[in-house]
Amino acid sequence: MTNKERFIDIFKSKVTREGADKLLDYLTSPACDFFVAPASSRFHSAYEGGLLDHSLNVYDCLVSYLNSERAKSLGFSYTEESIAIVALLHDLCKIGVYKKGFRNVKDEKGAWQRVDTFEYDDQLPYGHGEKSVYIISGYMRLTREEAFAIRYHMGYSSTEDARNVSAAFEMFPLAFALSVADSEATYYLESDKYKKNK
Repeated sequence: MTNKERFIDIFKSKVTREGADKLLDYLTSPACDFFVAPASSRFHSAYEGGLLDHSLNVYDCLVSYLNSERAKSLGFSYTEESIAIVALLHDLCKIGVYKKGFRNVKDEKGAWQRVDTFEYDDQLPYGHGEKSVYIISGYMRLTREEAFAIRYHMGYSSTEDARNVSAAFEMFPLAFALSVADSEATYYLESDKYKKNK
């Protein structure tokens, strides 16, 4: 099963609320680059299909975290639908923002080499988490906790006022859990440094 097939399978089997089918139609349409976009321009999963890989990594990390004894002891309990929604869709804000480009870098011998890159060019600069909430809400309703989880999934690594992050994490534990899963996927599963140490 390819990652695209896995994403679609999880989405169809877990996300059943009204409008979910239309959102999936959009994600799989030629007008959307979700399945081929990178997750970043230079950092984690900065390759074609990186956004898809990252979304699935976050899903796996979130499921694992919420199934831990620690999370259960804290009373963290969410439906499979909510888990799938926040994990798989948290970075829809990255659809259509990375354009192929290149830069010249010197190789080990000092010779210039052309290196393919992605350049960030957001034509709808509505923020990060809030833009994902905005896109999703055009197709289906989110619960308040789902919306806050997606909005604050960057946690303290965002430019957001730390007091807002703290308040969101305290009021909506799913926001904290998603931030943990996103951080684990970004900084460990997808980091070149971590991969070299495996």
